[in-house]
Amino acid sequence: MEPIRTTKRALRRFLLEKQLLAPPLAGGSSAAADMRRRVLGVIAELECIQIDPVAAVRPNQHLALAARIEGYDPGILNELLRGNDVFEYFANAACMIPMADYPIFEPVRQRMRERTSAQLDEIRPIVEQVLRKLESEGPLPAKAFESDQRVHGYWDNVNATTKATSHALNLLMDAAEIRIVGREGNHRLFDVADRSVPAALREEAAGIAPDDARDRMLRKYCRAYRVFEPSDARFGWQKLSAQERRDAVNGRIEAGEMAAVAIDGVKQPYYILTSDAERLDVHRQEEGGRTSSGDEETPVRFLPPLDNLLWSRKRLEDLFEFEYRWEIYTPAVKRKYGYYAMPILAGDRLIGRMDPRLDNKRKHLSVQLLQIDPEIAYTACLKHSVHEALEAFARAHGAETVSVEQHAIGLGS
Repeated sequence: MEPIRTTKRALRRFLLEKQLLAPPLAGGSSAAADMRRRVLGVIAELECIQIDPVAAVRPNQHLALAARIEGYDPGILNELLRGNDVFEYFANAACMIPMADYPIFEPVRQRMRERTSAQLDEIRPIVEQVLRKLESEGPLPAKAFESDQRVHGYWDNVNATTKATSHALNLLMDAAEIRIVGREGNHRLFDVADRSVPAALREEAAGIAPDDARDRMLRKYCRAYRVFEPSDARFGWQKLSAQERRDAVNGRIEAGEMAAVAIDGVKQPYYILTSDAERLDVHRQEEGGRTSSGDEETPVRFLPPLDNLLWSRKRLEDLFEFEYRWEIYTPAVKRKYGYYAMPILAGDRLIGRMDPRLDNKRKHLSVQLLQIDPEIAYTACLKHSVHEALEAFARAHGAETVSVEQHAIGLGS
């Protein structure tokens, strides 16, 4: 099959559509039941949402959903967890995943059980104590477990500073013997998986063939990325060698499930599902009739550092001509854009970054840096759209006022 020829703009507009970042924010009534349906629908459409505890404004999962859903209520995710509509586990990283997909993650759970087995055995009495308490009293937060013993946990470097029961909870969660079923403030609530995962899904997981699960997982990955390439070490969300990744793509091309995409100005091909080829073709045909004068009203959104669109830094550079690095682990003196710099999406372009801090007590959003890339013509109309979007972003996350402490503006200022 010959590669599908396309342009960067047509392919990125297709990608934005599939990432639910091209149309207007998903609206609807403000009723709680309707909001739950919309949030669950977006998670299902995106396949998963990456979770992270860092909260310069709100954690990543809430910012990603708020960028796509008008009037998003962050309490909804907790309701979905408590209602067993979603579960937290490893996909692209730690993610919120529709519960219906629980069975296909069985190979991942088995791999994690093998990885954690020795560590669990080292503290087996503590592990059994934690499980008995959860079985009789759960769901419970980590603070409900008492232990004077300290062990080397996941984040300890030299000294053993992690409470043994907390380490047991983390290991049991990775091994999928327990799972997070809700949150009380910043505290996670744990319960045993046998009680919190629907019986039908547990039975399906126990009987699923490993090859079937891995195949369905790879398909889920492709639907999540939509535009992908096998050099990604996370390809298929499985531990695949470079050759296995290439073989997986080539085999599916031969089967007619995938198609190569040749992009004008990009050396390396990307790939899409053949079921998506029709939508890409629509964007290719529409491109000829579009203009980009810079004077039109441009919808603007702010994306968190772990947003689904940003998972592939290489894809960002190839399609959007945008370099992005999350500087949270960069020493402060070496940061260029700020530790929580959020890319600014304007229409189908990534035009810069903004580094926000939310003061909940003062209900004030402070933007430490609003930066626009130098090659962007920052017209009066685009500037208005960005500042209007900042006001909306602040309101959506509980701020009544907003200030920009520093600007770094490119052309057109």
